[in-house]
Amino acid sequence: MIRRLKYKEIDFKKYADCLENSEQRKYSASKDFLDVTANKQWDVLVYKDYEAVMPVPFISKKRIKIVHNPLMCQQLGVFSAKDDQKMNERFLHFLQKNYLVKVYYFNETNSFESKLDTKKNFLLYPGNYTEVFAKYSPKRKRKLRLDDEVLENSAIKEISYPKAEKFIRENVVGLDKEHDSVALLKTLEAFYSLKYLKFFAFYFHNEITNMIATYSDYDTIALLGTFNDKKYIKMAGASTLIDHVIKENIENYIFDFEGGNLPSIEEFFRGFRPELKPYAVIDNSKKALVKNFASLMMRGKFF
Repeated sequence: MIRRLKYKEIDFKKYADCLENSEQRKYSASKDFLDVTANKQWDVLVYKDYEAVMPVPFISKKRIKIVHNPLMCQQLGVFSAKDDQKMNERFLHFLQKNYLVKVYYFNETNSFESKLDTKKNFLLYPGNYTEVFAKYSPKRKRKLRLDDEVLENSAIKEISYPKAEKFIRENVVGLDKEHDSVALLKTLEAFYSLKYLKFFAFYFHNEITNMIATYSDYDTIALLGTFNDKKYIKMAGASTLIDHVIKENIENYIFDFEGGNLPSIEEFFRGFRPELKPYAVIDNSKKALVKNFASLMMRGKFF
């Protein structure tokens, strides 16, 4: 039996235990991560006594819940001791039958009988750094061989949020609205204050040219953001920063590149020779959303 629990009804101890012992474990499904990214607007679908769980973040428009993965929350889905295709199908059916779904991302371990669209993610699994580096593409290795002038006048430093915020404001790209930039900075600041997030900057002649944001939790370090000064985009500062974090952590941690379906981003990530890990997604058009809303109203499913 699957039931829906609102935020105030969730037993967070049982929820956390289910996540920690699940085959699909993902940092992005943790309470702290969802509280920040979804602003505590999320339900949980629960099977029996938390034998399987599925977090469901939403936004509210005119008091109607619309399921939508929040900014920076790449994967959610079903979490259970053993991934079960039939169980996943039951959760999928419950979600679609009882919610108005705009965007929902499952995790790469979830398998389905239904045909769903997919997005790409890339992971590097723990191992010896020398062996990991040896698998980098020839192009990535060339990029990491900085010339003497850059080597002599550059440095990698961990920086505070205020310094990172200034650089992000000046160099953020890819966000459609000013609101998205504000939401991004608010999320990064919250994670930094909770000590999940670190910022690493590449300095050239004492000026920040590139920066990355990494989120650490349990066995994973995730690349939550890459920010570059366009004037220095060809200097490979971003590659150098990512390689630095991999070198320092890959012995004990998974490195999660956080996906990328854009050809340029995919090519960049593939240079580190990670494993491709596609994950199932629901991404409904506005037309489909209206149709689904009408169907839910006819069946008396109001939120």
